[in-house]
Formats: sequence, C-alpha cells, structure tokens
Amino acid sequence: VQLQASGGGLVQAGGSLRLSCVASGRSFGSAIMNWFRQAPGKEREFVSAIGWSVGSTYYSDSVKGRFTISRDNANTVHLQMNSLKPEDTAVYYCATKWGSYTAYSQEMDYWGKGTQVTVSS
Repeated sequence: VQLQASGGGLVQAGGSLRLSCVASGRSFGSAIMNWFRQAPGKEREFVSAIGWSVGSTYYSDSVKGRFTISRDNANTVHLQMNSLKPEDTAVYYCATKWGSYTAYSQEMDYWGKGTQVTVSS
C-alpha cells in the first residue's frame, strides 16, 4: 500500500493551496481518507477526513470553514486550503483507515510521506 501526497509549497497568508493524495496497492473504496499535519515541535494533529458515503466529511475546528476535503474516486482525495494562516504551516500527511471514523492518528492503518506547507506572514 502506498499513499502519495503532493501539492505543498510556500504561500503568503490569505493564499490557497490544494493538496492531493493518491492511494494504491489495494481497494480503498470503503476506507476513510484522512489528512493530518505536524508542525515543528508539536504533535501530529487531525485536519480532515472523508468517508465513502455522501456527506461524510470531518474537520478540525481550526480549519473548518477554510479547508474543504473532497474525493475524486476511491483512491484520490484532495484538500483545498483557503485563507491560509501562518499557523497552518506544517508537514501534511494523508492516512487511511478502514472502519469507523476517528481523529486519533494512532488508529490509522496506513500513512503516506508528508508534503510541506509553509505560510508566510
């Protein structure tokens, strides 16, 4: 199983970025696709998740209203990040989990390598 995240970069505060994650290696049709992030010196935190049924999206309070998660198909998920703030600076990871939704990173089944997002003030 591989999860490949892309789309990170450097952007000014107030700008936008779109992250993508492509999963391969097995069927992800029933998996919940997640985004986490980790800033230097901080613990990895939940950002957003999307299930396989319509309307099953989840967001942390810190990104709600600014970030939008979407899913093209079973294997591809995007995170549209608008109105970015310097505190959004982190390495963003996609992860997948089968079963019920959870925001706990310890319960993820697979992780991809991260993509760096840097927001300048």
